[in-house]
Amino acid sequence: GLFGVPELSCPEGFQEAQDKALQESEQLVQKACSTPPGPETVMIFDQLSDGLCRVADLADFVKIAHPDFAFREAAEEACRNIGTMVEKLNTDVELCQSLRRLLGDEIVMSSLDPETRRVAELFMFDFEISGIHLDEEKRKKAVSLNVRILDLCNEFLTGTHLPNKIDKHVLPEHIRYNFTAEGNYLQVAGLHADCPDDLVREAAYKIFLYPNAEQLSRLEELLASRNSLAQLVGYDTFAHRALQGTMAKNPETVRQFLEKLSDQLSKRTQKDFEMMTKMKMKLNPQNSKLMPWDHPYYSGVLRAERYNVDPGLYCPFFSLGACMEGLNSLFSQLLGISLYAEQTQRGEVWSEDVRKLAVVHETEGLLGYIYCDFFQRPDKPHQDCHFTVRGGRLRENGEYQLPVVVLMLSLPHSTRGAPTLLSPGMMENLFHEMGHAMHSMLGRTRYQHVTGTRCPTDFAEVPSILMEYFANDYRVVNQFARHYKTGQPLPKNMVSRLCESKKVCAAADMQLQVFYAVLDQIYHGKHPLKKSTTEILKETQEKVYGLPYVPNTAWQLRFSHLVGYGAKYYSYLMSRAVASMVWKQCFAQDPFDRAMGERYRREMLAHGGGKEPILMVQGMLQKSPSVEDFVDALVSDLDQDFETFIMDS
Repeated sequence: GLFGVPELSCPEGFQEAQDKALQESEQLVQKACSTPPGPETVMIFDQLSDGLCRVADLADFVKIAHPDFAFREAAEEACRNIGTMVEKLNTDVELCQSLRRLLGDEIVMSSLDPETRRVAELFMFDFEISGIHLDEEKRKKAVSLNVRILDLCNEFLTGTHLPNKIDKHVLPEHIRYNFTAEGNYLQVAGLHADCPDDLVREAAYKIFLYPNAEQLSRLEELLASRNSLAQLVGYDTFAHRALQGTMAKNPETVRQFLEKLSDQLSKRTQKDFEMMTKMKMKLNPQNSKLMPWDHPYYSGVLRAERYNVDPGLYCPFFSLGACMEGLNSLFSQLLGISLYAEQTQRGEVWSEDVRKLAVVHETEGLLGYIYCDFFQRPDKPHQDCHFTVRGGRLRENGEYQLPVVVLMLSLPHSTRGAPTLLSPGMMENLFHEMGHAMHSMLGRTRYQHVTGTRCPTDFAEVPSILMEYFANDYRVVNQFARHYKTGQPLPKNMVSRLCESKKVCAAADMQLQVFYAVLDQIYHGKHPLKKSTTEILKETQEKVYGLPYVPNTAWQLRFSHLVGYGAKYYSYLMSRAVASMVWKQCFAQDPFDRAMGERYRREMLAHGGGKEPILMVQGMLQKSPSVEDFVDALVSDLDQDFETFIMDS
């Protein structure tokens, strides 16, 4: 069966697994309601969460990644049914009372350890955001809003990817071949950001981002429903609700962080835009005004001109085998951990090229399993991601339930003459996703509810982004990057050039991220919104980003992150700031420092989401960082490395 779950040897098994989980959950609900307040209450709640998550998390992965449609469909159905059960439990007044009795008992609460207390509070938070404390009528309203929001999210997400069609005669004949023809129409399915022809990029931008009335009303209803739900359960805005328990804590801190970062970036961004404008004048003298469709293309041109970092020069040094060896060696030196390939049983994996790795500590033994689904295949989503399939927890019998995760990438297959070769970007992504996997393996919490990466969004990306710093350090890369034919190591100046090339126009790139994050905060801030979502986009783009808004476009309707990262898009920037500080302070001097590796495990990875994120950061940095510290860390990363600059000059 899939992942060694015997029921899942066929799609029908999902029904069986789900029925079993629902049956167990009913027994646990009765047990929770009849147990006197104490640590056992939290244990039962966590068992309940674990039983449902073991089916839902697995199904969440299978529904998007399994090549067999019947499996995908069965998994989708299981997700829906478990989701309905969770909604029901989150509004079960009697179940909530049993937790409330515990939280209200000061003597018992003071005897609990901090992790158990936090987990009890997190379960309570889940009840409260579902409106448990409201009267029955309002509670029903909260449930129906939750259901509606879920549907709107799915519809909006689908809409963000749908192509736009245009009569082919509208476009000049010489650029039509760039788009897919469909009778008299052309389909525009993306921004064609890398196309060297300015006209193609302009056309793609204006057509792909042309507003769709249905998608617009979906977005408006989604934002309004989120706001209604947040206010119904006692928050000022959806952002206040979404940021509860995060590192930032509230929208005010996020606003301060983004404003200060924007101020610090403004001069550098202007310089970047001036360089891009000069380059555009050079290549296209008739039309030199810099537009939003120019930014990704001309920053790439500048990068290529200043540092010759053609991926083709690097790929031969980054065979998949070498990169995996590099990760193994790094984890072994830093954390005492090794990765071993394991034989899989029949039916355990969904594609024959999936590999299973056992993660083993030198003294603690087996920590968990990573399934590596690394290669391209038809119908496989093109995103690199990490999935928790089973969370770790301490079982009732004293054994530890080992975590199981999947890493999904889209690498090319090996050919007859060459192994799988990774571009520098792919190599960095592999390190990034492995950062998540190690968090899952080492976040060995007592409770499944806070295991591994089940932590606030603005902290979850810290371990993965920190791995990118390792992937860009010559001392680390030099341990594994070898030419697959000759065995020659990757020259140091090639690594330096690669790192410096990433700083070309990096201020403008970061400013764009700040613009997206500010937009997300405004959309999830005070309602009713003062203007339409498109007018807010125009105003914010011109004020925060600096390149002109293009009439009759609505980029927000393609902003898919509004679904999974609603009010939390800033997280990526804040996580990067923390990762940068941890790298500079703890690992830049010696990336293989075992004592630092152990401190990193102890202070940041070991707690999963069982400790307040800012306390974990304080433990690692041995000081409490301010908003200014976050901003300085991000901005100082943009400074050119003088040595490389001189060498290249």
